[in-house]
Amino acid sequence: MSITILTWAGNSIVGRAVRDSIPPMTLTACRWVGASLVVMPFAMHHIRRDWPVLKAHWRMVLLLGLLGVAAFNTFLYLGVHYTTASNALLIQASTPPLILIIGWMLNGERTTTQRLFGTLLSMAGVGVVVARGSLQTLLHMKLNLGDILVLIASIAWASYTVLLPRRPDVHPLAFLTVTFLIAAACVAPLAAWEIAEGARIVWSPGAVGAIAYVALVPSVIGYICYTRGVALVGSAVSGQFINAMPLVGAFLAVLLLGEKLALYHFIGMAMILAGIVWFTRGR
Repeated sequence: MSITILTWAGNSIVGRAVRDSIPPMTLTACRWVGASLVVMPFAMHHIRRDWPVLKAHWRMVLLLGLLGVAAFNTFLYLGVHYTTASNALLIQASTPPLILIIGWMLNGERTTTQRLFGTLLSMAGVGVVVARGSLQTLLHMKLNLGDILVLIASIAWASYTVLLPRRPDVHPLAFLTVTFLIAAACVAPLAAWEIAEGARIVWSPGAVGAIAYVALVPSVIGYICYTRGVALVGSAVSGQFINAMPLVGAFLAVLLLGEKLALYHFIGMAMILAGIVWFTRGR
């Protein structure tokens, strides 16, 4: 799960950074077509072997592909066209409690007071990091269309996480490749419509790097690790790690962009990590 969060930390930032050079549907289509091409040579053997199982459970495979791959990323990339990366990261902090709520609705899963406290503590830590330690900044954040789209993306991801343990018992590469192809098939018509309306990619080294990044790092590496992580520790604990994304993103900005850490980074880090530890011990 830690590797997953490391690979996903830059996804919202990249989507926001290239919003003026790569249309959102085109970026999403490039991501999943590219990811499918990367994993296909390694997955074909497993897909052929596991095809009877995948076919028998096609409804669940289709639902997971739509929720966790197509819908989540489409709404996220659309959302960051209309809202800031900070707002997007803060709204995604609603994912852990959404996982608890949806898990209770679908599976009858109950939580403990200790887990609830851990969730709230981590969310508060996210708020400290995103608001840069200023309560006024947090209070003056305004919701817009982009924020609503990111919230829809978070609901889709929470549903995907809760349902992921129900995926068919097939090789992870076979499952992921099929869901990547589902996402590519869903998004390709939207990208074609976007291009027909006049949207174009403004090619540059940054645009090429962004497409390569989203196709390989958060897609292939991130989804493989996330699928395995949910299998090992469960959906609720996995969801808690989502709160670490703003923190990891801040440290990556220090390492890669030369930004400086402030006191609020360390306060937020302590709260997020304490909430995750508190949550995982509250079983």
